[in-house]
Amino acid sequence: TYGIELPRTSKQMFVVGKIVARKNLKPGDIVFFKNTYSGPGVSHVGIYLGEGRFAHASSSKGGTITQLNNPYFRPRYVGARRVER
Repeated sequence: TYGIELPRTSKQMFVVGKIVARKNLKPGDIVFFKNTYSGPGVSHVGIYLGEGRFAHASSSKGGTITQLNNPYFRPRYVGARRVER
């Protein structure tokens, strides 16, 4: 839809685009997490929505919106990337 193609896995996505500091996140940035239910290393990805929230797929809830400061995700946050056309 937006003319941007991303790799399939979170590990592959983690090297695409420009690194963004957490304090500079904008809606649409891709946020990454390590050591989640999916395994070690970068293993989960979401899309930053603004106001400290991100959208992601949950194995138990399906598509969901969560706060970056959520007690589960806050210590697992590893970084963000911005992919532009």
